[in-house]
Amino acid sequence: MKLRVDGLSVRFHLPGADVHAVTDARFELREGRCLALVGESGCGKSVMAHALLGLLPGNATVTGHAWLAPSGPDAASGDAAPDLVPGSSPGDGSPFGGGSLDLVTAPEKVLARQVRGRLIGLIPQSPAAHLTPVRTARAQLAETLRELGRTETPDLLAARAGLRPEDLDRYPHQLSGGMAQRVANALALAGDPPLIVADEPTTGLDRPLVDATMAELRRLCDEGRAVLVITHDLRAAERVADEIAVMYASRIVELSQAGPFFAGPRHPYARGLLDALPSRRFVPIPGRPPELTRLPDGCAFLPRCPLATDACEKQPLMNGKKVACHHA
Repeated sequence: MKLRVDGLSVRFHLPGADVHAVTDARFELREGRCLALVGESGCGKSVMAHALLGLLPGNATVTGHAWLAPSGPDAASGDAAPDLVPGSSPGDGSPFGGGSLDLVTAPEKVLARQVRGRLIGLIPQSPAAHLTPVRTARAQLAETLRELGRTETPDLLAARAGLRPEDLDRYPHQLSGGMAQRVANALALAGDPPLIVADEPTTGLDRPLVDATMAELRRLCDEGRAVLVITHDLRAAERVADEIAVMYASRIVELSQAGPFFAGPRHPYARGLLDALPSRRFVPIPGRPPELTRLPDGCAFLPRCPLATDACEKQPLMNGKKVACHHA
């Protein structure tokens, strides 16, 4: 399965203001690869995940494309990284040709019956909060398998996620953070989807559980699934990702292979994120991100950027080096 997001934008309409949650997002993800979408809280990362699954509220407007298509023989080997350079807009036609689906324009019936759980599995943020509190983990797994038309037993599915059969007879409040995470993983894998979207999967977990969760996502990727990890934890992203997409104030500002990114990112904001890590300089980025209801016409990072000049009054576009900065 391969995913190409092309010009995706999301606006939330509020009384007297519009929230620019995602602006002109463009990236590609293929099977056997993991893309980590990173950035500070509130930049639009989770909105991106919900837009792909059609889970946004009624006051949201989504434009652009998010094409989902089976992988061809040329992508089956996984030897080549996806081309992350935004190309020309495909217009109304899929860049993958026939057999593809635009998640943005797909009707709810298609998303509910063909996409969610079957083609895309979602691992939600704070898994325990998304489980039904009055039903055991076993009951919720059994219901999910039944709705997806699967023949596996809850015990078999749980074993694949690292759970013991007796763990399934617990209610959500009786599960530890690690157990709740494994139940969420099992639910996301119930329909054997080729694409996994993990939305802040390490929130509230201690470091050993973070490492275990990232190792599980890497295993899923190595099995041939495409994995989109949304996180603000750069250390966790470094453990799992093949590519990195850096998001700031609703825009993706840098796309890079993971190795070169952690060796030396090119966007000043991305450098600031790495410099804020305790294992690096442990120096925070000064200032605060702009409000998404009042984004500037130029570079949104300008007030916080040590390299800012008058040129930054104009919005920088993603260039051939896959970075949106006048001074990259």
